[in-house]
Amino acid sequence: VQLQAYGGGLVRPGGSLRLSCAASGRTFRSYVMGWFRQAPGKEREFVAGISWSGGSTSYADPVKGRFTISRDNAKNTVYLQMSSLKPEDTAVYYCAASTMGLVRHQNAYDYWGQGTLVTVSS
Repeated sequence: VQLQAYGGGLVRPGGSLRLSCAASGRTFRSYVMGWFRQAPGKEREFVAGISWSGGSTSYADPVKGRFTISRDNAKNTVYLQMSSLKPEDTAVYYCAASTMGLVRHQNAYDYWGQGTLVTVSS
Protein backbone atom coordinates (compact mmCIF):
# COMPACT_ATOMS: atom_id res chain seq x y z
CA VAL A 1 0.00 0.00 0.00
CA GLN A 2 1.21 3.52 -0.79
CA LEU A 3 0.47 6.35 1.59
CA GLN A 4 0.41 10.08 1.05
CA ALA A 5 -0.04 12.46 3.96
CA TYR A 6 -1.13 16.04 3.51
CA GLY A 7 -2.79 18.91 5.31
CA GLY A 8 0.14 20.28 7.28
CA GLY A 9 0.89 23.95 7.61
CA LEU A 10 1.43 26.87 9.93
CA VAL A 11 -1.10 27.35 12.70
CA ARG A 12 -1.18 29.54 15.79
CA PRO A 13 -1.17 28.10 19.29
CA GLY A 14 -4.67 27.06 20.26
CA GLY A 15 -5.64 26.53 16.65
CA SER A 16 -6.78 23.43 14.81
CA LEU A 17 -5.65 21.48 11.79
CA ARG A 18 -6.74 18.28 10.10
CA LEU A 19 -4.26 15.95 8.51
CA SER A 20 -5.28 13.40 5.91
CA CYS A 21 -3.54 10.31 4.64
CA ALA A 22 -4.69 8.80 1.37
CA ALA A 23 -3.87 5.17 0.68
CA SER A 24 -3.74 3.32 -2.58
CA GLY A 25 -4.87 -0.27 -3.03
CA ARG A 26 -7.94 -2.29 -2.23
CA THR A 27 -6.61 -3.68 1.04
CA PHE A 28 -6.65 -0.42 3.02
CA ARG A 29 -9.42 -1.67 5.26
CA SER A 30 -7.29 -4.57 6.43
CA TYR A 31 -4.57 -2.34 7.91
CA VAL A 32 -4.21 -0.78 11.30
CA MET A 33 -3.32 2.85 10.67
CA GLY A 34 -1.17 5.10 12.77
CA TRP A 35 0.12 8.64 12.95
CA PHE A 36 3.63 9.38 14.15
CA ARG A 37 5.59 12.60 14.41
CA GLN A 38 9.18 13.68 14.54
CA ALA A 39 10.17 17.01 16.01
CA PRO A 40 13.51 18.64 15.15
CA GLY A 41 16.31 16.91 17.01
CA LYS A 42 14.02 14.25 18.45
CA GLU A 43 13.14 10.68 17.66
CA ARG A 44 9.97 9.78 15.84
CA GLU A 45 7.15 9.03 18.26
CA PHE A 46 3.71 7.49 18.18
CA VAL A 47 0.78 9.91 18.14
CA ALA A 48 -2.37 7.91 17.49
CA GLY A 49 -3.57 4.64 16.02
CA ILE A 50 -6.85 3.18 14.80
CA SER A 51 -7.98 -0.37 14.16
CA TRP A 52 -9.06 -1.59 10.74
CA SER A 53 -12.73 -1.09 11.57
CA GLY A 54 -12.26 2.20 13.35
CA GLY A 55 -13.74 0.71 16.48
CA SER A 56 -10.59 0.98 18.56
CA THR A 57 -8.21 3.90 18.91
CA SER A 58 -5.09 4.64 20.89
CA TYR A 59 -3.43 7.95 21.72
CA ALA A 60 -0.14 9.09 23.16
CA ASP A 61 -0.59 10.89 26.46
CA PRO A 62 0.58 14.33 25.18
CA VAL A 63 -2.22 14.46 22.59
CA LYS A 64 -5.01 12.67 24.42
CA GLY A 65 -8.12 14.82 24.53
CA ARG A 66 -6.81 17.16 21.83
CA PHE A 67 -6.30 14.92 18.80
CA THR A 68 -8.79 12.56 17.19
CA ILE A 69 -7.93 9.85 14.70
CA SER A 70 -10.57 8.51 12.34
CA ARG A 71 -10.78 6.64 9.06
CA ASP A 72 -13.05 6.30 6.08
CA ASN A 73 -12.48 2.92 4.49
CA ALA A 74 -14.70 3.81 1.53
CA LYS A 75 -12.30 6.65 0.72
CA ASN A 76 -9.11 4.83 1.72
CA THR A 77 -8.26 7.73 3.99
CA VAL A 78 -7.25 8.17 7.60
CA TYR A 79 -7.50 11.52 9.36
CA LEU A 80 -5.94 13.23 12.33
CA GLN A 81 -7.97 16.11 13.71
CA MET A 82 -5.73 18.25 15.88
CA SER A 83 -7.13 20.87 18.24
CA SER A 84 -5.73 23.13 20.96
CA LEU A 85 -2.39 22.94 19.24
CA LYS A 86 0.75 23.81 21.16
CA PRO A 87 4.21 24.83 19.97
CA GLU A 88 5.48 21.45 21.15
CA ASP A 89 3.23 19.80 18.57
CA THR A 90 5.49 21.19 15.86
CA ALA A 91 6.84 18.24 13.90
CA VAL A 92 6.73 16.32 10.67
CA TYR A 93 3.72 14.04 10.87
CA TYR A 94 3.76 10.64 9.21
CA CYS A 95 0.99 8.16 8.57
CA ALA A 96 1.77 4.47 8.59
CA ALA A 97 0.05 1.14 8.02
CA SER A 98 0.46 -2.05 10.00
CA THR A 99 -0.69 -5.63 9.58
CA MET A 100 -0.29 -6.23 13.30
CA GLY A 101 -2.67 -5.21 16.03
CA LEU A 102 -3.16 -1.71 17.34
CA VAL A 103 0.35 -1.16 18.63
CA ARG A 104 2.48 1.90 19.24
CA HIS A 105 5.90 0.71 18.23
CA GLN A 106 6.95 2.03 14.86
CA ASN A 107 8.70 -1.23 13.98
CA ALA A 108 5.25 -2.82 13.70
CA TYR A 109 4.34 -0.53 10.82
CA ASP A 110 5.27 -1.74 7.35
CA TYR A 111 4.31 1.18 5.13
CA TRP A 112 4.97 4.88 5.60
CA GLY A 113 3.89 8.09 3.96
CA GLN A 114 6.30 10.89 3.15
CA GLY A 115 5.33 13.16 6.03
CA THR A 116 3.70 16.55 6.28
CA LEU A 117 5.06 19.45 8.33
CA VAL A 118 2.99 21.02 11.08
CA THR A 119 4.31 24.22 12.60
CA VAL A 120 2.61 25.73 15.62
CA SER A 121 3.81 29.26 16.17
CA SER A 122 2.51 32.74 16.77
